[in-house]
Amino acid sequence: MYPPHVLCTFDLLPEQRSLAENMLGSLASFSVLPDLRGEARREALEKTSVLFCKSFAPGEISSSEVSLLLRLTLVQLLFAGADNVPFREIPEKALVASNAGGFAEPLAEHVLAVALALGKRLMPLHDRMKRGCFDSSVESLFFRGKICGIVGYGGNGRAIGKLMKALGMKVEGINRTGNPDVFCDAMGTLENLGEMLPRWDVTVLTLPLTDKTRSIIGKEELRSMKKNAILVNVGRGALVEQGALYEHMRRFPEFLVGIDTWWSEPPYSGEFVLEHPFLELPNLIASPHRADHVPEMSMDPLRKALENMVAHLRGEPLQGLLRREEYLPAPTA
Repeated sequence: MYPPHVLCTFDLLPEQRSLAENMLGSLASFSVLPDLRGEARREALEKTSVLFCKSFAPGEISSSEVSLLLRLTLVQLLFAGADNVPFREIPEKALVASNAGGFAEPLAEHVLAVALALGKRLMPLHDRMKRGCFDSSVESLFFRGKICGIVGYGGNGRAIGKLMKALGMKVEGINRTGNPDVFCDAMGTLENLGEMLPRWDVTVLTLPLTDKTRSIIGKEELRSMKKNAILVNVGRGALVEQGALYEHMRRFPEFLVGIDTWWSEPPYSGEFVLEHPFLELPNLIASPHRADHVPEMSMDPLRKALENMVAHLRGEPLQGLLRREEYLPAPTA
């Protein structure tokens, strides 16, 4: 019988490795998969009880190596998204935990920056100034008193809500339970989305991509929103129907959109591909899935994920535990 072993699938900086070794202490042995070759790599996989991944991105671990994880009891993700986890391939007994909220504060700052830039028309005005057009007649959005709706009100949503409240906005949220939160003026579940969406001035998507949340914003939802609303997506691209969004933005130039997460992007799909020329639209601010990329976050999310692994090894409750069935397609009749 092997003692507990934690295997990290990605490279760590020296200070990150030291933190992992210190926190795991005598609870488990620890190794980093990129350090290993040949038989040593195979042996590490075979004895692994806790697998620590970024997000199961391509290149982290192969399908043939996943088949060696027969002793696996937990997959701990460094990031929040779990739509790349091969739930059918990992042992059924293995739990999967995301690191939801691990990057909440920089993510919230990004959402705030994009929403302000869109509402204040900063990019179009800058482009006009570059062309020599000094037009001070353009009006911008006054955020105070407006409503921000956050779809996916967990750790990330709470951090976003806190910043929006600081602007003087009302904040409404959608989460799994509908339970209230200190930064929220109203809370609902996905079943309430249709009635809440039309009153929001700013809508932020920060949901995980599951079978239930795919395409939750489509033609009808977009049509129900205010024609001058702001939509910011930092969840997953496929939360929104791509064609419906493009046509809506083209038809309503005052409908403003910020996208950080796309329908097809590296490294998950190999390349950045769009079915429609979004980047030609003037009512878009685009960023390449980097809302949480700040140097200060190299340790805090790692520590949060390690705390969850320590809790698992001690038999304590886990944070961010995912429901496997939500990530598997429903069986067809």
